[in-house]
Amino acid sequence: MPAAEFLAVGSIIIDDIVYPDGRTSMGVLGGGGTHAAYGMLAAGEKPALVGLVGEDLPADVRARLNADFDTSGLAWTAHKQVRGWQIFEWDGRRNEVFRVDVIEPFMHQPDADSPDLPFRSAASISLLRQPDYVAGWRRRFPAATLLWEPTRAFMLSGDYARFLRGLRQADIVSPNLHEARAMTGLQDELAIARRLLADGAAMLALRMGELGSLVARRDENCAWRIPALPVREVIDQTGAGNSYCGGFVVGWQREQDIAAAGCYGAAAASFTLEHIGCAHLPADIKSQFAQRLQQARAGAVMVNLR
Repeated sequence: MPAAEFLAVGSIIIDDIVYPDGRTSMGVLGGGGTHAAYGMLAAGEKPALVGLVGEDLPADVRARLNADFDTSGLAWTAHKQVRGWQIFEWDGRRNEVFRVDVIEPFMHQPDADSPDLPFRSAASISLLRQPDYVAGWRRRFPAATLLWEPTRAFMLSGDYARFLRGLRQADIVSPNLHEARAMTGLQDELAIARRLLADGAAMLALRMGELGSLVARRDENCAWRIPALPVREVIDQTGAGNSYCGGFVVGWQREQDIAAAGCYGAAAASFTLEHIGCAHLPADIKSQFAQRLQQARAGAVMVNLR
């Protein structure tokens, strides 16, 4: 069994995107796991992508995954590949309508106890799952830095007791602001940060869209506001938060500094915003990423959490 530096665990979805003006982009490679892996790729790593894929996964998509990622962690199923309409409104809201009957296995398989999971160890993991699955990944990879990105559907349930069970097993928890407000009942981002850190989060990366992100550690009395980077044009917001998580774990692994990790996340997310789905990264991605990382570092602001 090989070791893995970075794992991106989550869904692989084929998106059919409908924009407010009626334009469409069909057959786009997406999914939370894929976008997290894409963020790692933008940051200069070739991660292992762990998820479930259907037997009818298009050949061009399969070739693309094999080219960009370590796909030895993909599990194949006889179910049809998950595919969904992503319907955007003028105000940025997105409605997802799945186009296949079987969805649930793709949201949580393979799990950490799968005997076919081909990794004996990992340095860092971005995990997009419900809270009940976090403990299993913690047991399977006890030495890894584990970032938990809770699923949207769970966060909107408001089940705070279950949320805490996941939060306390992870090294980093990364909800978005809308979801964190729904889960905690709090509106102010600093109040949310204080609450989650007091309730057991070791590190928090609160993603806030165009407002950037707020990152903090439990053993420090401050937080950092990390800016959202300006991009040439926002083409597609889908998956930017997942890419942020992928970039964040790369930054943390390299620098062991939460503000720096947040800047890596912001830089990774910016490339997702500029393209439809997980598009091919530019040939000069290394220099472009370095430039955006420096821009994020220059804009980071420390705030008091007391």
